[in-house]
Amino acid sequence: MLKPKKVIDAFKKNFPGVKFSYFTSPGRINLIGEHTDYNGGFVLPAAVDKGISLAIAPNGTTKVNAFSMDYGEKLTFDINDPKKPAQQWACYIYGVVQEMKERGAAPGGFDCAFGGDVPLGAGMSSSAALESVFGYAINTLFKLGFKREELAKIGQMTEHHYVGVNCGIMDQFASLMGKEGKVIRLDCRSLGYKRVPFNPRGYKIVLIDTMVKHNLASGEYNVRRAQCEAGVAAIKKDHPNVELLRDVSPALLEQYKDKLDPMVYKRCSFVVKESPRLLAGCRDLAKGDVPAFGKKMFETHDGLSKDYGVSCEKLDFIVDVARKCDGVVGARMMGGGFGGCVIAIVRSGDAKAYIEAVQKAYKKKFNLDPRVINVAISDGAKRWNVRKLR
Repeated sequence: MLKPKKVIDAFKKNFPGVKFSYFTSPGRINLIGEHTDYNGGFVLPAAVDKGISLAIAPNGTTKVNAFSMDYGEKLTFDINDPKKPAQQWACYIYGVVQEMKERGAAPGGFDCAFGGDVPLGAGMSSSAALESVFGYAINTLFKLGFKREELAKIGQMTEHHYVGVNCGIMDQFASLMGKEGKVIRLDCRSLGYKRVPFNPRGYKIVLIDTMVKHNLASGEYNVRRAQCEAGVAAIKKDHPNVELLRDVSPALLEQYKDKLDPMVYKRCSFVVKESPRLLAGCRDLAKGDVPAFGKKMFETHDGLSKDYGVSCEKLDFIVDVARKCDGVVGARMMGGGFGGCVIAIVRSGDAKAYIEAVQKAYKKKFNLDPRVINVAISDGAKRWNVRKLR
C-alpha cells in the first residue's frame, strides 16, 4: 500500500483542519479460474499487499469532494445528481453511492483524498480495489449496515451500470474478503467460499507485467460474456435447467458443437473445462502437490490464448519463456486479458534466474523492459487507527 503519510498529506492539503478516517482495500491475484466468475463457476483469488488508500471525512452535505492523487484531479459532484461525472475515475465513486441508494441506504456527502499502488492495467483489479475501499468506508462511516458480501455486489453493479464492464464478482469479493496467507475458493453462483491456506514451502509467486495496458470497457470483455450467453441460450432450449455455463458439462457441450457458431463453441469450451480444472487444482494443493497445480496453470493459459482469445503476443511470449525455465512449475496470463501480467509459481531458488531470463528475452524481442511486481497475500478492506499511522 502507499505510505499513509502521502495520502494524509494530500487530504490535509485539500481539506485543511478536517478530521478524517483512513481505509485501505487491496488488489488481487488469481491463481486459476479465469472468466469463470460471470459464468457461475469457481475462482481462486487472493488479496495482495498493494491497493487503494483513502482518507475520508463526512461533510454534512450531499456533496462529494474528491481528490485523486493518481490523476492529480479534484472534483465535486452531488450524490443526488442523476448525471454521473465526466471523469471515469469519479464514476466508480459515484456508482458505489448510487448502488447503495438503490438498496435503500442513505449515505451522505464526504471529502476525500485517495491514491494507489496497484499497477494500472496489470490485471490486478485496481478498479475493484477502488470500489471496495469506498464501499467499505462509506458503509462504516454512515453506519449503513451492509455486509462485506453485499459490498462486493455493490462494486460489481457499479462496473455494470456506471462503467460499462459486465464483470463477475471475483475481484470485488477478493478485495473485501481476503485474509493474509490464504486464497479464496469462491463459488461465484452461490457465493459460498472457503479460505484455503496458501504458503507452499520452497515456492514463490512471481508476477511479470507485460507493460501492455488493457481497457476492458473497450468491448472485448463484454463480447466474451455475450458469446457465453449465446451458448447457454442455445443449450437451454433443450435443457431448461441450464442457466449458466456452470450447468454445462464438457460432454453436453460437445453435443452442440455443430449447432453453435464455431467461435461461440470455442469460448464455451474453455469455460466448461476451467472450473473442473480449478477444483482438481485445489485437490492438488490440499495434497501439497504444487507441480501438479502448476501444470494446470499452463493448461489454463493455453485455453485462454487459443480458445477464449484473450491473450496477446507478449503474454504468450512470457509464458513460453517460463515453460523453458528450470523451477517454473506453472505460469499463465492473469486477469481479463489483452495485456497485464503473467503469474508464475517458481521454486524459490530459481526465481531470480527466471526473472532474469524473461527480462533478457523480452528486451531482445520487444525492446521493452517488463516490470516485476512483488506481492504478498494480504488482508481485505480495513479501517486503520489514524493515530498509529502518524
